[in-house]
Amino acid sequence: PREGEPVARAFNAGGWAAAVLEYTCYQGKPLGKLPLKQAGEAMHVLRQRFADMPALACGFSAGGHAALLYASSWQRAWLQKHLDNPGEALRPAVCVAGYPVVDYMAWPDERCADPTTRMVRDECRKGLFGTDQPDQALLEATDPSRLVTGDMPPTFLWATAADVKVPAANTLHMAEALLQAGVPVETHIFEAGEHGLALACPASAGIRRKVEP
Repeated sequence: PREGEPVARAFNAGGWAAAVLEYTCYQGKPLGKLPLKQAGEAMHVLRQRFADMPALACGFSAGGHAALLYASSWQRAWLQKHLDNPGEALRPAVCVAGYPVVDYMAWPDERCADPTTRMVRDECRKGLFGTDQPDQALLEATDPSRLVTGDMPPTFLWATAADVKVPAANTLHMAEALLQAGVPVETHIFEAGEHGLALACPASAGIRRKVEP
């Protein structure tokens, strides 16, 4: 909840067309491309209804992975065909990802010393592939940093150095890929803050725990 409606309302207040997409999550079988198809459908609807307003792709943590994967895949033939080739209508004006999952899904155990990091990595793998030991080709195909092209929209990334569940190295790795592709990118790594800050203000923090004065 803290990463859904409060965030959409904040963007709406800033003049952006924003809505909450409740895409399909793990239900005992691999998700594959289903979340990306649902993201494309949502973007298409937004662009049809609010043609004069910029529409963005935004997500946090695993949702950040989905947003980045969509922003780097909107022009793919299989997704365009799924929606009768709407072309640029599927392109978000901006991509925003907070503490996103990127390449750590492929991290070996020796790079996941913290058990919490390893647990989150394995749960994300199970959600997409149905197993925590997927084929390397599948891992690479769902790493947005490997899919970046010049067609990806300007991107804003942020994370915290204190995040144990999804290390900030994910954000830096994505930023490097964007820089190499010439995509406009802004990145912030804040020193403090646990995983799941959302808006990092009482509007979202209060959902999780009591806000200290």
